[in-house]
Amino acid sequence: MPAGSNKKRERQYEHIKESAKDRGESEKRAKEIAARTVNKERARHGESKTASRSSTEDMSSSRRGGLRSHSGSQGPTYDQLYNEAKQRNIDGRSKMNKKQLADALGR
Repeated sequence: MPAGSNKKRERQYEHIKESAKDRGESEKRAKEIAARTVNKERARHGESKTASRSSTEDMSSSRRGGLRSHSGSQGPTYDQLYNEAKQRNIDGRSKMNKKQLADALGR
């Protein structure tokens, strides 16, 4: 959790981190995404000592995420599908392509 946090930001950090992990991100990457997002929100709300112009003048991270959430993406990446298949112990996953992994996962 970023320095100088409060309970709300701690909950926000954990929620974002778990969401990233659910999407198939590694623990390290999930922590990075959560920390960057929380730090940006802290800057936008005047809770940090320093803030970049892009943190304070750019659109909020929640708005950006909302715009991207239904933009017709290609769905989960191969790595995300593979990680989920690994968690579910699906046999033959290492030889599967993206479509085969999605089919095996029932997507």
